[in-house]
Amino acid sequence: MACSSFVKLNASSSPWIGHQSFNQRSRSSRQAAPRRVNVIRAGSYSDELVKTAKTIASPGRGILAIDESNATCGKRLSSIGLDNTEVNRQAYRQLLLTTPGLGKYISGAILFEETLYQSTTDGKKFVDCLREENIVPGIKVDKGLVPLPGSNNESWCQGLDGLASRSAEYYSQGARFAKWRTVVSIPCGPSALAVKEAAWGLARYASISQDNGFVPIVEPEILLDGDHPIERTLEVAERVWSEVFYYLAENNVILEGILLKPSMVTPGAEHKERASPETIAKYTLTMLNRRVPPAVPGIMFLSGGQSEMEATLNLNAMNQSPNPWHVSFSYARALQNSVLKTWQGHPENIEAAQKALLSRAKANSLAQLGSYSADGESDDAKKGMFVKGYTY
Repeated sequence: MACSSFVKLNASSSPWIGHQSFNQRSRSSRQAAPRRVNVIRAGSYSDELVKTAKTIASPGRGILAIDESNATCGKRLSSIGLDNTEVNRQAYRQLLLTTPGLGKYISGAILFEETLYQSTTDGKKFVDCLREENIVPGIKVDKGLVPLPGSNNESWCQGLDGLASRSAEYYSQGARFAKWRTVVSIPCGPSALAVKEAAWGLARYASISQDNGFVPIVEPEILLDGDHPIERTLEVAERVWSEVFYYLAENNVILEGILLKPSMVTPGAEHKERASPETIAKYTLTMLNRRVPPAVPGIMFLSGGQSEMEATLNLNAMNQSPNPWHVSFSYARALQNSVLKTWQGHPENIEAAQKALLSRAKANSLAQLGSYSADGESDDAKKGMFVKGYTY
């Protein structure tokens, strides 16, 4: 859906029309009356949340995201000529989740609801397969994006209704962390309304998740769509994360028990100039240092349509010097693309496909440690996977 131009914001105009910024809110509250001090709750899950977050944010490991909806998984399967059936989805997920040695490089796996309840063809629960590899099972809990009324053709993420009861059920099935993905579009402004809605929704989800024993992954994805320069992405990212952390505090979220899943700060996918990994690392780390408290244990980047190699190179560049947080990956396409192409739906290709997964996981493990080299990467690994208007 095209973005209306009449509310599009530029770098010189205020991005918070009709909406107070964090600093403005702080000033006005000081002038009006003394602000009540919020006491961060120490719920029954507090120690477990911190332990789970630290386990996922462990050296040389990151997250395998396989939480695509059935419709999106169907698109992946159709790319290799397979029908979108539960049997085929189960076969593909079994290939991924039973890869021997995966836990050496992967610390967490985000599952779709269907996958959480599935088992291998031998009757072993996928959750148990993960636990045996010391991989923490996670679950996608949002209900997808819908149009945001009153905005510039932007969206908001639904799913707060019933989240507590769903979370309790998922916890009983073995999940220990959660994911909620909302998006921000730079070509659409972004409007103050969309940014506030994204931040508030993420904060409410995070609070509900922690109350039910889940480490919440906080993910306001800033889409790659657009022809804007990297400076514009940095500006928007700083505004979004400022708002997110304001509302996380308002909702008494324990920062030591969350993980972030940000977009890397890059130019728009249609910008005329591409940025080097070193430039992307510089701008991304600038944003993180300005906005993310060191209490947060892990930054697990999304790939957002970058090629497999690009996503790995950029992560590696960010780990060339020590960071206050564990800087790692939570990739879907950037871990799975080579796997699908190798598998092609044929049982005789399963072992080769699992080796392809291990190869990509190892490459990103090395990038997390700052020691990755792109020497020997295949041409497929260099192909971008950006899709304009991508839905998950």
